[in-house]
Amino acid sequence: MTENDTNLKIGSYELKSRLIVGTGKYQTFEIMQQALEASGCDVVTVAIRRERLFDDQKRNILDFLDRDKYTLLPNTAGCFSAEDAVRCARLAQELLETDWVKLEVLADKQTLLPDPVGTLQATETLVKEGFTVLVYTNDDPVMAKNLENAGAASVMPAAAPIGSGQGILNPNNIRIILERANVPIIVDAGVGTASDVTIGMELGAEGILLNTGIASAKDPVLMAKAMKHALIAGRQAYLAGRIPRKLYANASSPMEGTIAPHAK
Repeated sequence: MTENDTNLKIGSYELKSRLIVGTGKYQTFEIMQQALEASGCDVVTVAIRRERLFDDQKRNILDFLDRDKYTLLPNTAGCFSAEDAVRCARLAQELLETDWVKLEVLADKQTLLPDPVGTLQATETLVKEGFTVLVYTNDDPVMAKNLENAGAASVMPAAAPIGSGQGILNPNNIRIILERANVPIIVDAGVGTASDVTIGMELGAEGILLNTGIASAKDPVLMAKAMKHALIAGRQAYLAGRIPRKLYANASSPMEGTIAPHAK
């Protein structure tokens, strides 16, 4: 949380940090632990279907996640139909004893883009079953509003394709989504470095969810620290209110309207 700011509320959940971090792709569970600590996050995602629950030493990832420190957000990553995603969410509810889920219904394995029809269907089903649904979608403002109307507690438009590291490709669409939303908008997918996080927060996003940008960095722990500070800077800049862009120069020390150095 930044100075003079409030916590992020999603349904009945309250987050102190606006950075949500994934637990996949790390070389070891120990590096994952260190990176999560460095990021300052208090919510971490666990992909129930795709996640490597055990490493080559047969150690369980859940043993490396302090449930007193982190709130686990199950993820339906790897699901390619509404039925599969709903089934995965129900399994996560039983396994992790939680009623919230990050919903992903993907269209194909090559692009990992969301299937809009399946995503909307799964959202409607899970909301009816009492889940708090944070839903991954593309950056289409119309689809984002449809998901909100279906009961999503948070809409999570992709900055770029999953794991691509391309950053926010269409900030104008993100702006429109933010302008129309009545639920928290969290930028998700495609974040590659700290400046991407700052841009997302400066646009007015309520938070950022990322995984690959930290886990696949040369130094994941150092990158996690960078992401933490980038998010704080972006959030503070948004709250402070940037100056308008102008075509021509505007002197920082104007002669008019100032007190003369030797005025009495």
